Amino acid sequence: MSSRWTSEALTDRLFPAARPAPFGRAQKRPRGARVPVIVVTGFLGAGKTTLVKRFLASPEGTGTAVIVNEFGEIGIDDALLRGATDKTVLLGNGCLCCASRSDLETTLQELLADARLGRVPSMARVLIETSGLADPLPILQSFVSDRGIGREMAVDLVLAVVDAVDGAAMLAVAPEARRQVALADRVVVSKRDLADTDAENAVRAAIAAINPQAEIVVAQGGEIPASAWAASELPRSDFLASGALHSEGVSSFVLPFPRPVAWPAFAQAIDALVALRGADILRMKGLVAVEGLAGPLVVQVVRHLVHPPVELTDWPDGDRAGRLVVIGRGLERDRVAAVFDALLAL
Repeated sequence: MSSRWTSEALTDRLFPAARPAPFGRAQKRPRGARVPVIVVTGFLGAGKTTLVKRFLASPEGTGTAVIVNEFGEIGIDDALLRGATDKTVLLGNGCLCCASRSDLETTLQELLADARLGRVPSMARVLIETSGLADPLPILQSFVSDRGIGREMAVDLVLAVVDAVDGAAMLAVAPEARRQVALADRVVVSKRDLADTDAENAVRAAIAAINPQAEIVVAQGGEIPASAWAASELPRSDFLASGALHSEGVSSFVLPFPRPVAWPAFAQAIDALVALRGADILRMKGLVAVEGLAGPLVVQVVRHLVHPPVELTDWPDGDRAGRLVVIGRGLERDRVAAVFDALLAL
């Protein structure tokens, strides 16, 4: 089996005895020096635009370039947000989950070109607000499939918004809403002031059933703490509960890797999973301790697309045990773990 990770040529290049940094220069953060990207998703009427507008008006939102995707010919959210920032871009022609994925990539390329030429001020971050009907997965794929974009931008956070009033019912009937929550790093419960305690508890339970690894944040008056806009923390090794299957067969679970692994064997396991079940791997993300490295490697996979691994100078928290979050369709935890166990035992 051969891939960008496990071909003999790449293995030889990554592991020559004379090279002290086989994965390139170690970074302090998973994205290195790339522009961070926040993807804000959520079903129709969840309160995404209000949340984004408040963020843009805050000191933490300074320097944010905004891309708004709406379903339909006339952009309402774009008009609402344009006054909050001078770098708002509207993507038309439908939602990002289908035909306009190329529009997103083109817009990102143009935004990078404008920044390089000084046509727009330098960007602290890019925020993409999706249509309420959008699947976030193709957006995440864009940052892997387009190498030019991937070299300069990296997704820091996928933030899903679910309203406390109707959220539980919506998650029960709308597959788009469930997919948005399943792929989120952090979920915001909005409109809490309009809901009673039973409704809030119901939506929290619905979120946890779909994505038990996601951090839940409650919005107050359309705002969330500044820390909730920061890059998502990778899961702790003690956060190992398996996600319940829902109607689309999407589940999430965490695989622990408490000891350093041999990188060639670990990479082969990733390659095997991608070859066998790549279409069903919605997202795979984690920190892994690798033999011979002081800091962990950041591993990220979206379907058949594999991010080049990034070496960090140190672990981002006090937990130094490796862990890998897997979100997929019809994937069984034991079978995925067995692939890693078999190849790491060789």
